[in-house]
Amino acid sequence: MSNRIDYAKASPEGYKAFGGVYASLQKSVLPKALIDLVYLRVSQINGCAYCIDMHSRDLLKSGLAIDKLVLVPVWHDAGDVFDSRERIALAWAETVTRVAETGVPDTDYETAAAEFNDRELAELTYAIGLMNAFNRFGIAFRSTPAAAKA
Repeated sequence: MSNRIDYAKASPEGYKAFGGVYASLQKSVLPKALIDLVYLRVSQINGCAYCIDMHSRDLLKSGLAIDKLVLVPVWHDAGDVFDSRERIALAWAETVTRVAETGVPDTDYETAAAEFNDRELAELTYAIGLMNAFNRFGIAFRSTPAAAKA
């Protein structure tokens, strides 16, 4: 793996701005576990090893069962392991993350908007957008996962 810059040190103001969105989401009306689940799924789609490692660890620390964690990539086929709200949030995360492919169809929006009120849907989408940005930083600058440092 090549040595690349530490983007947070190279541009602390930019990093702080993204941190402001993260801090705002910590006060979200949505459960932290739901946001963390979405962070993990977005990171899996984007292939960000650093973020997958971090969010998997966060979810395990918060008490998420390992049986549920390992099924996040295949949540579509996991039956009742994920509740309805989680499934809708994960579907929204996928369609928004893959925006270039999906165009975020009206049916996807309508499903999400039927489950989440305006504030919740906005905050869920902020979380998805933020994680997509952090994934790009992690991949572009080759952030090292904690597991690789051990």
